[in-house]
Amino acid sequence: MNKTESTKSETAKHSDTPPGNAIDGKKTILTPKRLETVVAVLLGVTTLLSAWAAWIGHLHGGLQSIHFTESNNTASQGTAEYNLGTQAYLADYMAWNTLKDYTYELEAAKVDGDQTKIDLINGKIEIFKKQSISDTLAKGIKWMEENNEDNPFNMPGMIEQYSASAQETSDRSQELLAEGKRDNTKGDSYQLVTVIYSLVLFLLGIVGTFKNMPNRIAVLSIAVVFLVFGIIYMCTIPLPTGFAQMNFFEFNQ
Repeated sequence: MNKTESTKSETAKHSDTPPGNAIDGKKTILTPKRLETVVAVLLGVTTLLSAWAAWIGHLHGGLQSIHFTESNNTASQGTAEYNLGTQAYLADYMAWNTLKDYTYELEAAKVDGDQTKIDLINGKIEIFKKQSISDTLAKGIKWMEENNEDNPFNMPGMIEQYSASAQETSDRSQELLAEGKRDNTKGDSYQLVTVIYSLVLFLLGIVGTFKNMPNRIAVLSIAVVFLVFGIIYMCTIPLPTGFAQMNFFEFNQ
């Protein structure tokens, strides 16, 4: 009996097979304690990223409101400029009709040969031109005389000149509106990022509820995939305009 036990002991000592706990130590890289550490680190990182995405999304929302307000104000200014342009056009048209009447009177005076009347009408025309003829109408009259036309408003682009300023203002309003819409889209994208991070936080939070290590690792792996996807997606979304100037940390004077 002693001989048999001695043989078994020697066989165990000279065997190349390590003990069971040694095998487990080599095969198990992610122990429960290490897994808890990884989860804690990922929770911290995800929380910071979620807060960052929420802040940037809020900045985009603020810019959206600013651009929409500026667009509305600019559109109102464009409407006012258009009304002024319309009034200027009507005033020039009335001035042109009056100038035509003076011209007809002048031609009639020339036919009659009344030099006194001719001089009087010429003086009246000169005064009227200085007081009532705008630069736009003066350009049209010059073009009419140079091209043997009978109406200065036939000059190419003549009518558009009265609404040119209003059109520029309207275009600026549309640009601000488009910028506001882009800010809205970017803000919504950052909100989606925060949703993804919330899902990651949820998955990391339930890792410890599973008893088996394979299940824990599976849930952790899914969380890591969503985290990486959220980071990549967030990096593709532009930052707010002027963010690189780091002017968000200035104190109000």
